[in-house]
Amino acid sequence: MTRGAGRVPDLTGCELAADPLARRARKRPLPVTVEFAASAGMVQTLEGPVRYRAGDALLTGIAGECWPIGRAKFDAAYEPVPPTVAGTAGAYRRRPLVVRARRMGAPFSVRVGHADDLLQGRAGDWLVQYGRNDYGIVACDLFAQTYELLDGETPGPPASR
Repeated sequence: MTRGAGRVPDLTGCELAADPLARRARKRPLPVTVEFAASAGMVQTLEGPVRYRAGDALLTGIAGECWPIGRAKFDAAYEPVPPTVAGTAGAYRRRPLVVRARRMGAPFSVRVGHADDLLQGRAGDWLVQYGRNDYGIVACDLFAQTYELLDGETPGPPASR
């Protein structure tokens, strides 16, 4: 869906499971650094600003990229890496989860988080769907480092949308 002339398509609400160009992928079990927000705020992700609430997890990835995740979703999706104790700041890794991902051939956007913040993806970035109406954007080089395509699939050229 596109909102307004000259704007990039807003893919919020799309179902990548029904998209023949989407691929199955899984995040590699790489550790990320996690802190828990003492108060509400905003973090600047690579794709745009995202608001978070007090108690939400603030993650920093292998390339220094930052993003917030709501606390309940974080607790369900991540596990501590010893010696980190669950619920405290430290190193965590994603629990195994198969997602759908599509490398995009043109700029796009998607809404994320409790405040429906609009993220902007560039041509070559990956749109990742973690669940119904639960999306992320991952830069192409970071996707190659942090995700593996399943079933012997290899990242091909970006799909135009």
